[in-house]
Amino acid sequence: MKKTMKLLIAYDGSQCAGAALNDLKRAGFPRETEALVVSVADVWLPPPASEVAAAAEMLPPSVRTSRAHAIETEEHALALAQQAAAQLQKRFTGWRVSAVACHDAPWWGILKQAEKFKPDLIVVGSHGRSALGRMVLGSTSQRVATEANCSVRIARGLFAEDVAPPRLVVGVDGSDHSDLTVSRIAERAWPVGTAAHVVAFADVVNVAIFSSSECPPVSGLMPEDYEKEEARLREFATAAADKLRAAGLLAAPIVRRGDPRREILHEAERWGADCVFVGAHGHTRLQKILGSVSQWVASRAHCSVEVIRA
Repeated sequence: MKKTMKLLIAYDGSQCAGAALNDLKRAGFPRETEALVVSVADVWLPPPASEVAAAAEMLPPSVRTSRAHAIETEEHALALAQQAAAQLQKRFTGWRVSAVACHDAPWWGILKQAEKFKPDLIVVGSHGRSALGRMVLGSTSQRVATEANCSVRIARGLFAEDVAPPRLVVGVDGSDHSDLTVSRIAERAWPVGTAAHVVAFADVVNVAIFSSSECPPVSGLMPEDYEKEEARLREFATAAADKLRAAGLLAAPIVRRGDPRREILHEAERWGADCVFVGAHGHTRLQKILGSVSQWVASRAHCSVEVIRA
């Protein structure tokens, strides 16, 4: 029996947030899904009126006006969340969908709701449309992707409906993180015809700017080192593709040489992928911030990206 998947979906009523909702139908989520739609009012809300009743008459008009505006903004945020929840409930009849609103900095409000709800995956929209916009991400999506303790999907969904089976690019490197990523994909309920390119790259990028006496540039590796690494990656990619095929996907292993960060993006664009899956290496704050492949791909991909964490 498959366990219920829990999604926390950030929603702000924007066009990108609406596209992110459309993107959900291409993510292979099971019928047994519980979704919480969260809208965050980016305002500061003073203490409740009951706590300042004795001094209410002493409050300056500007404070009373500010409080009224904050309450109205949070009520609007709740209305947005409820509208999105109603859309999801209509689209995914088997899901259990609820809505909540809060007042806070958007990224912090989302993470605090995640602490309470404990989702398997947080879904956030990306407001970047140009290459530069994708590079820097929106501040909210970037902070959530960096700080979350669970997996995060940065949804760059289509603004129009699309019923074609999803195309996935799965980045692997033979690590436990890659194995977890493949397992998470295999557990989902993908539509018939879903295809996946399982890609691994022997890293030949010159990283001299990060090198030291303890860590020489990979450009100093010998050809036989590349061949050994390619053989290792080919074995892992083939096993991963076999696992996805056993789960009903059309999967093919691909092994090339190159910088994994750039080559995964090139493969996704060349193939017209709908989503890229990458594992997050490490859980400390420093590792989250400096996760080279996952952070690079998440911030620059033309399509949705899922960063998988245990």
